[in-house]
Amino acid sequence: MSDRSAPRSPRRGLRLLLAVVAPIVALLLPSAPAHAQPDVVVYPGMEIHQDSVLCTLGYVDPQTRLAFTAGHCRASGTVSDKQGNVIGTQGSFRDNTPDGTTVDTNHQITDWEVIHLTPEVVINNVLPVGGRALVTDPAVLPVVGMPVCHFGVVTGESCGTVEAVNNGWFTMANGVVSKKGDSGGPVYTPTPDGRTVLIGMFNSTWGTLPAAVSWQVASQQARQDTISAASASLPAAPTAP
Repeated sequence: MSDRSAPRSPRRGLRLLLAVVAPIVALLLPSAPAHAQPDVVVYPGMEIHQDSVLCTLGYVDPQTRLAFTAGHCRASGTVSDKQGNVIGTQGSFRDNTPDGTTVDTNHQITDWEVIHLTPEVVINNVLPVGGRALVTDPAVLPVVGMPVCHFGVVTGESCGTVEAVNNGWFTMANGVVSKKGDSGGPVYTPTPDGRTVLIGMFNSTWGTLPAAVSWQVASQQARQDTISAASASLPAAPTAP
């Protein structure tokens, strides 16, 4: 009987090896982060997730495509919406929120995070309730007795007045409520000319009073940090001979 078997093709052997190894390599390599879906809308007051941390988005800047929330909401870097769509990545932040349930009113609280939005998302500055566009105005500052509302993804919108203005933050009373998950949410005031102006982002509850960091202070610090980071990344000037 003649032997009809032929030598195994090296090419066939390579295909078999790749078929075995490829699934193993796929398991060992870290999975790539999900990309933002087209037409995902990003707006102030929306639910956001950073790893296991649930928070509320405070403000979206249509010009710079930057969004803001509380600094203590930060995590590993990826920011997603309620459905798990990636909407951006964590940028600069500051957070010196004290531990405990009380704080010295002289203590300066900084608590903000910049989010760099992905090119795919659609930006909208309209709040989830009332169809009101949330705007900023450096001339509108929190003052005692000012009417104020806060929106959080857990408690929704609640309104009251500014109770006290402290060092970069303020407290609220007379109806404003908040729970865990509302952190970073927008705090705003109606103006006589019909606008809804951002004055802060929710920070925590101190004693029995909900508190927010001042938007004016937070945005100024964010600009300073952005300028400092950009300056640090510039190449050094050549040394003169």
